[in-house]
Amino acid sequence: MKYFYGLLMLLCITLSIHAQTAQEEIFENINLAGGNYYAYPTPSGKHTAPPKGYAPFYLSHYARHGSRFLINEEKAYNEPVRVLKAADKADVLTGAGKQILIITDSMANMARKRYGELTPVGVRQHQGIAERMYQDYPQIFRKKAHIDARSTIIIRCILSMTSQCLQLKELNPQLTFSYDASEHDMYYMNYSDDFFSAERKKNDKATKDLQRKFVHPERLMKVMFKDMNYVEEHIDSENLMIALFEMARNMQSHDTGLDLFSFFTKQECYDLWKRDNIRWYIRSAATPLSDGQLPFVEANLLENILNTADTCLTKKESSATLRFGHESCLLPLACLMELGNCGYQTDDLENLHEVWRAYKFFPMASNIQLVFYRHKKNPDILVKILLNEEEQMIPVESDMAPYYRWKDVEQYYRTKLDAGLKHLPAVEKMVADII
Repeated sequence: MKYFYGLLMLLCITLSIHAQTAQEEIFENINLAGGNYYAYPTPSGKHTAPPKGYAPFYLSHYARHGSRFLINEEKAYNEPVRVLKAADKADVLTGAGKQILIITDSMANMARKRYGELTPVGVRQHQGIAERMYQDYPQIFRKKAHIDARSTIIIRCILSMTSQCLQLKELNPQLTFSYDASEHDMYYMNYSDDFFSAERKKNDKATKDLQRKFVHPERLMKVMFKDMNYVEEHIDSENLMIALFEMARNMQSHDTGLDLFSFFTKQECYDLWKRDNIRWYIRSAATPLSDGQLPFVEANLLENILNTADTCLTKKESSATLRFGHESCLLPLACLMELGNCGYQTDDLENLHEVWRAYKFFPMASNIQLVFYRHKKNPDILVKILLNEEEQMIPVESDMAPYYRWKDVEQYYRTKLDAGLKHLPAVEKMVADII
């Protein structure tokens, strides 16, 4: 198995070398610099036909909420606007600085009392995903098939769930649904504990100097301000640049037509994206800084996916299990499941972007789908796994990839969970006590 997985990773790395670089991709599509704010892309639509005689009958998924407003009222909106208004009052803003003030103030006003909420763009993303699910797997969503839909208790996730389910209901009014958004399910829908929080803080501290290496505010400050002495005395240049970039990369979540990316060079966007890419890797992926343990924060979620599938696979009727949560869950889940090259491990963080690019894994409305297939005569259940509706390779042997025998997939993941949880007593206790 280790030999097989080594070949798989070598293939992924080789393909990444011959594909576009991250810089080329971002220079071609600046919205990719948005990272986790990247608006959900249209999937390729390419699907490998299942082996002869197999048809889909069950779908299990975990999806991130769709595009949203920024969450932190003070840091994301109020502080940059306050800094720019003070500079405007002191008459040190350039024409470009005044334009940036108008845009940021407009965004702050629009976001007031909507911090973290789903936008119309986010609604459309989940409607589109639902429609493609229905078109791609009509055997699952036929007649009175039952859809079990669950969300975290956060409103943007609940509305994402509603958007997707209403679209399915519109496509087939006979579908039956059960909905839930309860603290009862948060142990697997959005789990956290002190161990993982401490590891993330430790990793942030260990890479602080590296992350600062990608922040170069000097040119932008000269574009925005007429007086560099004022900047030196009154402006935290790095924080202001990061705050403006945060707003710039989330503007694709809205239908305003406003733009802040144009005030940054493409190189600045690329550099700031690399900083953000490193942060997500050391906080969610199998980084050697934490001995590859961080993805196990989603052990309960993967356990729930496995257990729920075992229950649903015994039913004659078609059905689906839809879960709606956050990127802070979906990314480590993708890494734990080793989808594509999500499970990539390296301590060479400066060159991380050559293989591991977060915008490919968890844009707004990102989702993991497990689609199950059965045969009237063959007892083997097959499964294929999709990340953002694109078929994925996993480190499980198969002579028909991207289709895998469910018994092999389940055994691989349960073995991995059993081995990993031995070193993480807090998560092991959650699984043992609640499931």
